[in-house]
Amino acid sequence: MTFTSEAAFETALINELKNKGWEEKVLKNPTEADLLQNWANILFQNNRDIDRLNDVPLTDSEMQQIVEQIRELKTPLKLNGFINGKSVAITRDNPNDTLHFGKEVSLKIYDRLEIAAGQSRYQIVQQPRFAKTSHILNDRRGDVMLLINGMPLIHIELKRSGVPVSHAYNQIEKYSAEGVFTGLFALVQVFVAMEPSQMVYFANPGMDGKFNKDFYFHWADFDNEPINDWKGIASRFLSIPMAHQLIGFYTVADGADGVLKVMRSYQYYAANAISDKVSKTNWADKDRLGGYIWHTTGSGKTMTSFKSAQLIAHSKDADKVIFLMDRIELGVQSLQEYQNFAAEDESVQATENTGVLIAKLKSTDPANTLIVTSIQKMSNIKEEAGLQSHDIALMNNQRMVFIVDEAHRSTFGDMLITIKATFPSAVFFGFTGTPIQEENQKKHNTTASVFGNELHRYSIADGIRDKNVLGFDPYKVMTYKDKELRKAVALLKAKANTESEVFADPQKKEIYNHYMTKVDMAGHVEPDGKYVKGIEDELPNTQYTRDEHQKKVVEDILINWISLSQNSKFHAIFATSSIHEAIQYYRRLKQAAPSLKVTALFDPNIDEGSSYISTTAFKQAGLVEIIEDYNARYGQDYTLATHAKFKKDIAARLAHKKPYLRIDSTPEKQIDLLIVVDQMLTGFDSKWLNTLYMDKVLRYENIIQAFSRTNRLYKESEKPFGTIRYYRYPHTMENNINDAVELYSGNKAVGLFVDKLPANLEKMNTIYNEIAELFSNAGIHNFEKLPTEISVCAQFAKLFTKFNKYLEAVKIQGFTWNKLTYKKNKSDNITLLLDENTYLVMVLRYKELSTGSGGGGGRIDDVPFEISGHLTEIDTGKIDADYMNSRFEKYLKTFEQNDANHAYMQKILDELHKSFASLTQEEQKFANIFLHDVQRGDVKPEKGKTFREYVTEYIANAKNEQIIELVNALGSSDGTNITAFNIRLTRIMNAGVTVANMNEFGRFDELKSFVDKDKAKAYFEHLEGVSLSPFKINMKIDALLQEFILSGGFDLEKPSGV
Repeated sequence: MTFTSEAAFETALINELKNKGWEEKVLKNPTEADLLQNWANILFQNNRDIDRLNDVPLTDSEMQQIVEQIRELKTPLKLNGFINGKSVAITRDNPNDTLHFGKEVSLKIYDRLEIAAGQSRYQIVQQPRFAKTSHILNDRRGDVMLLINGMPLIHIELKRSGVPVSHAYNQIEKYSAEGVFTGLFALVQVFVAMEPSQMVYFANPGMDGKFNKDFYFHWADFDNEPINDWKGIASRFLSIPMAHQLIGFYTVADGADGVLKVMRSYQYYAANAISDKVSKTNWADKDRLGGYIWHTTGSGKTMTSFKSAQLIAHSKDADKVIFLMDRIELGVQSLQEYQNFAAEDESVQATENTGVLIAKLKSTDPANTLIVTSIQKMSNIKEEAGLQSHDIALMNNQRMVFIVDEAHRSTFGDMLITIKATFPSAVFFGFTGTPIQEENQKKHNTTASVFGNELHRYSIADGIRDKNVLGFDPYKVMTYKDKELRKAVALLKAKANTESEVFADPQKKEIYNHYMTKVDMAGHVEPDGKYVKGIEDELPNTQYTRDEHQKKVVEDILINWISLSQNSKFHAIFATSSIHEAIQYYRRLKQAAPSLKVTALFDPNIDEGSSYISTTAFKQAGLVEIIEDYNARYGQDYTLATHAKFKKDIAARLAHKKPYLRIDSTPEKQIDLLIVVDQMLTGFDSKWLNTLYMDKVLRYENIIQAFSRTNRLYKESEKPFGTIRYYRYPHTMENNINDAVELYSGNKAVGLFVDKLPANLEKMNTIYNEIAELFSNAGIHNFEKLPTEISVCAQFAKLFTKFNKYLEAVKIQGFTWNKLTYKKNKSDNITLLLDENTYLVMVLRYKELSTGSGGGGGRIDDVPFEISGHLTEIDTGKIDADYMNSRFEKYLKTFEQNDANHAYMQKILDELHKSFASLTQEEQKFANIFLHDVQRGDVKPEKGKTFREYVTEYIANAKNEQIIELVNALGSSDGTNITAFNIRLTRIMNAGVTVANMNEFGRFDELKSFVDKDKAKAYFEHLEGVSLSPFKINMKIDALLQEFILSGGFDLEKPSGV
């Protein structure tokens, strides 16, 4: 359905919500006071019993007590606890309540478990009125607000068909910046921005928080297919009971980040699936299976598992919920995250040792319901000294649920078998981004055979499509030529030392030619399951420990370092095949690039060989060297005995976590490259990591886990994908990667791997041609101005945003503006069709879309353009002014020659006009005025003064004249007053103010104090031809000054006849 107005869409949505559990009566155009009275009425109805309000209504001052509590809590994070805390306390001051007068009473406000039942009320507010936060601002009205039990908890902004949803969320951000969501409206927990065919929702960050578009989510169905149609959103997302559950169960107050978070749809389905499974469990059965959640790495599994545990705990369907980690250090990390997610009245228990764990498992205290521990501690319970069979029985009498993280790696050893044997009645659930399947089963088991059926899936392909994680850009880097490897293997198989020897023997020749022409570089599996070896299967591992190979790997890392790391803004991991090689590479990189901040991390307890001299002594010397270098570089004091702390410091530094939260501003404290063997390739998260170098062979789940270290979201303009470069057995690794993708993409492999440089350049050329055609069809050459048609400008905005996404990608892939032609394949090249100057001219036109200064006219609020903020920040000062100046000087020289040919003169003038495309529309206007002055002889150009300098001078003079005109029109005749008015108006215009900060420090009020009200009255009445009241005069002064400042000045409108 298409809606030509917001009002029609608003009415349709409200009518649909009435059919989805919301009350029939709509509250129209209420003020905050109206909504406060509505809340007071509901509180009275829900609390009129003798122990609470004693059937005596709430007074205004009693409601103000509640509002003061809201103001004091202030942030959505703390207010989430207030809402879900069930009750609020007030001191009664209504003398009619003789039983409680002067006493504190507790009022029930909301119960997350009373869904569409009990005392819950669900009201729709249409066009709520927000109080002005400044007399400068216009009145503000929202579109739709949803109240639960009288509290405004969900705010919806709508846009008509054809207007991007970004306009709806930009409006929410604008209202928030203006202070609209304060007082009673501070209770809003979730924002919804909608147009008829698209919706995003996000948590309220609060007045002091930041809106982050990475956390603007689309709702989807159980199979992760996005729901975009407004009716689907109304019935699946905004309906009752879903809206009630969203506020009560699926928002998370994260104490660590200090922000409120709202769950994505796939997190909701997973947590719900586990909770439902537990609620239906027959605890009398033994050896039951729970199930597993397949959610890709980086999709927020910790939050999902916490919500699952919390739902089970709140439902009282289990006595213990144990979150089980497979590594002690990750257990600490998850414990902290769990504790940060927990509400004030919830307790998440740590387990310092197995004894403490046993005590908490035996305890019947509700505070010991949620427990975080490691698989190591849990598996040691049976061996704990002094543990009696009575203790085991006590624990087993409790209904226990285990939630196992990283289920692909922690569940196939003896520890889980021991835990299951100790707790045969428990229910186990697994979380993994890479479940073990038939193709890569371990010990003849899969994730399904250990845990039970898959309960929900959100694969890596889903995550990439939804932009919850990044795609990958893998490169197969050859350190040896295929032909040389083939030849070496063919000679070996033919048992010959030279080709001459081969061709002298027919039998050897046949074998040699077979390996040279018929054997693939990598082995493969035939349809009947038989494995056929490839050339790389014949290569010994020592082929890749040779100096030649390692030198090439180091060379490749260093050659690509600047572009891939964005000049060391981002970090990288280098995965090697052994501790020995890790140390070798550390020393090679240290020698080749002393300024590169490199360190290495591996398990110091692993021995890779039996020889002390060649392995243990070498490893120890390497460890000492690495730790000493680290201490010297970063001012630390780690030793072999404190290696665990050394590892934690590296992890925190690489992830920019405490105590290194602001390390991005101190590059000298950062790690550029971390060399590892097996550690940090799974479970480690950092958005600052964008590249993985691999000199080792991995398969299946290990590939996806390792690659996923690079795919955490950052600004898309700086980190569009994760880059992987692999060196060892490259053809075999390529096959392994394809196998892993097929297994773990959930049959949706499209989009996992981004396009390479040539393909991206081709797409850029296609888009550029489309943009050029738009301007050409509008009769505009050289992109010198914007088209006049709004629809054409909108299409330009869309195409140019798309163009820039590809540009950001190719820059990381090696593109520079100094080189426009690149290899497409062995025989063809691809050339970008535009140079940097043309690109920057297009950036100027794009900027003009958001300022309304282009050919299209109008302001951003009037035009449905998708404007990307970071694009309008691109520095266009690099546009080649020298070319424009050379055309001007050539024109002057020709102009001064009285005998110049008219056609030639016109050609030179056309060249000069063509260069005007690199100017803004305002600059073009004054460039033409200046040229006309030159042609008339009113201006004689000075030697050495550039064309752009003249343009800038003309603009400055014009602006100054506009300021003088306005000051003379509104200022008093007093010369001192006029001067002060001029100075302050100029100062505020140069400050780059916005509507939100215009009156900062009272500067706008001070400016208005210089206005002569009598002169202003005469000006406006003469202009409009009617008599105006002082109130209207003040409003018009406000409006004129504000528009003049925000637009950078304009010529004052003259009364008719003047």
